[in-house]
Amino acid sequence: MNDFRKIALVTGGSRGLGKNAALALSRKNIDVIVTYHTRNEEAEAVVREIERTGGRAAALQLDAGDTASFGAFESRLADLLREKWGRERFDFLINNAGFGINAPLASTTEEQFDSLMNVHVKGVFFLTQKLLPRIADNGSVINVSTGLTRFSLEGYGAYAAMKGAVEILTKYMAKEWGGRGIRVNTIAPGAIATDFGGGVTRDNPAARERIGSMIALGRVGEPDDIGGVIASLCTADMGWVNAQRVEASGGMLI
Repeated sequence: MNDFRKIALVTGGSRGLGKNAALALSRKNIDVIVTYHTRNEEAEAVVREIERTGGRAAALQLDAGDTASFGAFESRLADLLREKWGRERFDFLINNAGFGINAPLASTTEEQFDSLMNVHVKGVFFLTQKLLPRIADNGSVINVSTGLTRFSLEGYGAYAAMKGAVEILTKYMAKEWGGRGIRVNTIAPGAIATDFGGGVTRDNPAARERIGSMIALGRVGEPDDIGGVIASLCTADMGWVNAQRVEASGGMLI
């Protein structure tokens, strides 16, 4: 047991931005619990990578779109915290789990809309609500949004609308929980080379070049460009940053 290291919970931490954030948090001497939906082996690989460098980590299964499962998840989290860390609470919640759908508004189906809503809005709202008693005083919540709430690219209207709701929710969380010293901020990545949206930004050279031309720094983002920003928002150096939308897009469409 180490009472001096803080603990972060990163949803969707088996791959992409969540994995990168987990590794960046560990480099700042913060222990990490990652959640995964179906990719148990990838999540355990993240745990092993953190442990190889002297950190402590664990993985838990979570369906971020199934609010009925959150009570059982909270119970498993409580058991893990007691057994591995000898603690009842953790310090930082990073609501990262999610997916994107590229579909014009005119052809977006109700099923697609509901799936986005369940993960990105209901999931964030009710998981944070359920875990709030387990977030330590003076802790922090970081909600992952998107640059698409500031600029618009055709086909992402439903997804961006969900993230817009999360950005408003962030302000209300910060307002209502500030009495416990809990800071709540939004991180809004721009175009990042991950498997998001089928991996087009990562795998399609023409798309990378086209999107890179929209960015002041002249390239698409990489996961390493985002994980460190998330980790930094959990440090004392950022302790007076609250209720803010922090865009990390390299200056996209400015």
